[in-house]
Amino acid sequence: MNRSSYRRNGLTLSYLDSGGDAPVIIALHAHWMEGISFSSFAESMHPEWRVIALDQRGHGHSSHANSYTREEYLGDIEALFDHLHLEHAVLLGNSLGGVNTYGFAARHPERVLALVIEDIGVELSSDLPPMIGWAGTFANEEELESQVGDRMLPYLRQSFRQTAEGWRLAFEPDHMMLSQASLAGDHWSDWLSSTCPALVIRGSDSRATTAAHLEQMASRRENTQFCTLDGGHIVHQDNPIAFAKAVNVFLQSLTLNIDPAQAPTST
Repeated sequence: MNRSSYRRNGLTLSYLDSGGDAPVIIALHAHWMEGISFSSFAESMHPEWRVIALDQRGHGHSSHANSYTREEYLGDIEALFDHLHLEHAVLLGNSLGGVNTYGFAARHPERVLALVIEDIGVELSSDLPPMIGWAGTFANEEELESQVGDRMLPYLRQSFRQTAEGWRLAFEPDHMMLSQASLAGDHWSDWLSSTCPALVIRGSDSRATTAAHLEQMASRRENTQFCTLDGGHIVHQDNPIAFAKAVNVFLQSLTLNIDPAQAPTST
C-alpha cells in the first residue's frame, strides 16, 4: 500500500492506498491503532476492491489535534472523499472507526454504498483501559513494551515510534481519553438513520461488545446482517482470513450502485 496525505483545517491526514481502479473501501481503525492494521485485509481484497486505510486524526502518521469531536472526525472523512474525488464508497470501521462510519452514513447517505461495522455498538461509555503509564518517551523499546503490557502489545506495536530521544507511541494517551469522552453516548439515531446494506461483525471473545447488543443493532436496522467470528475486539487482525472472507461474501451478495465498468468480480 502506498502512503499519501491531504490537508484539512491545518492538519495533515495520512492514509494508505492499495491502488487500482476498483470500487473503494475506506477502512477506519480503532483508538490507538493505525491504517496499516488493514494491510492484510487490503491484500485479501485486491484486485476486486481498492482499500484506502486512513490514519484518523491523532493516530499513526496523521497530525495530533486539539479537537476529537464526532463532527471533526466526520469532516476528515468527507475531506478524504473530496480529496480522492470519490462519489461514493463502502465504509468499514472498527470500534472508533465503526462509530465514525455509521455517523458519516447518517449525514451523507448518498456517498455510502454499504457499511461494515466491526465490533462496536451504539451505546458507549467513556471507559478506556488505564493509559497514564504509556505517556512520554522511554529509554528503549523494552521499557515501552513493559508499560503497554502483554495483553495490549499486539495491538499497539504498530504505533511504536523510535525518536532521537527514545521510544514513544504515535498517539498521545490524553488525546485518546478526550476522543473516547466524545465517543461516549447513545448513537441509535445515527445508526438507524441510514438504509444502505450493512454487515455487523462481532469478535466472539470481545470484551468491548456483547452479542445481544450487536444482534439488536442488526434486528432494528433494515437491510442489516450480523455474524460472529472467532477473535477479540480487533477481528480483522485476530482472524484476518475469516474477516476478509465474511466481508467479501457480504459485498458480493449486494447489488451496489457503482459503475458497471468498476463492479467487483466474483472469486
